[in-house]
Formats: sequence, structure tokens, C-alpha cells
Amino acid sequence: MELELPGGRVRSWRVGDESALARHADNRKIWLNVRDRFPHPYTLADAEAWVAQAALAAPETQFAIEVNGEAAGGIGLFLQQDVERYSAEIGYWLGEPYWGRGVATAAVRRFTDFAFATFELCRIYANVFAWNPASCRVLEKAGYRLEGRLHCAAAKDGRMVDGLLYASVRGFRRGMGPG
Repeated sequence: MELELPGGRVRSWRVGDESALARHADNRKIWLNVRDRFPHPYTLADAEAWVAQAALAAPETQFAIEVNGEAAGGIGLFLQQDVERYSAEIGYWLGEPYWGRGVATAAVRRFTDFAFATFELCRIYANVFAWNPASCRVLEKAGYRLEGRLHCAAAKDGRMVDGLLYASVRGFRRGMGPG
């Protein structure tokens, strides 16, 4: 999979991305805004394990955000199951040198379109820590709407933090599922 962006592209992870991935991901400012399963410090071994895991996934749901010819971030879906099977959670991050340039917004916008076209989804949502207004702006510019504030929803860095729930909803006929 490959999606062109202004200033970059979204593409499959591949062998050779590990060094750039480790360099960009090993940043406390990034770690503070993602789930704890994202390691900190982020080592070359972590990057090697991630690239190998992403390559084996079926269906492929995790992708690199490439800027200036290198993997500078990641974006992906976590497909839900059971009664939430038409929903997916989107997650993304971008290396700090590329913040504020519109790369993340373009990636989320294009990737959301790709996800709706590729998977049988009617809803894609994101949980954002309330202390991360930049990520809220990315989602809003990409067409997501704030659905609510989840009080004391997450524990991060030794603190309880509110979560902000954003979603993009498409292709839904009430009571009928996607279509």
C-alpha cells in the first residue's frame, strides 16, 4: 500500500526502516502522547521487532509515514471485533522534526479514506490525551468530530488524564450496518 501526501507518503513498513524508526520514535514527547505499548526508550531492537511484526500482519493495518525518504512516523488501525466489528481505532505519531508542517493531517486524512475504502467500516475513532491539543487539531482538520470527554480515562506518566474521543463516521444506515 502506498498513499502520496504533500511532503511525504504513507506506505508499508519494510526492512531498512529500523534505524530511522528508532531515531524518530525514541522521543519522550512522542511517548507522552501514545499508549504505553509504544516503548520508551525506543531502541533499535524495538524497531526491528516492530517492522518484522508489521510485515507479518494479515490484513496489513500498520504503516510508515515517510518524509524525506525515511520512515519518520507511523499510522495504523486497530480493527475491533464482536459488536464493534464495523469500527476501528486509528493511531498515529510523527517524528518531532516534522511537527507543524501538515504531514500528520495529510496522513490521517488520506489514511482514513483508504481505511473506509479497504475495510468494512462505518466508524473510525481516536482517543487523544486531553493534554495534546496538536493531535486534536490534526483530527479536526482531517474531518473527525469530537464526540466527548472521558474523565480520568487513562494513566500515563504517573498521572490520570482525561481522554478526548474523536470519530469519523461514514457509510452507515441505522440498523443496517455499513453500506
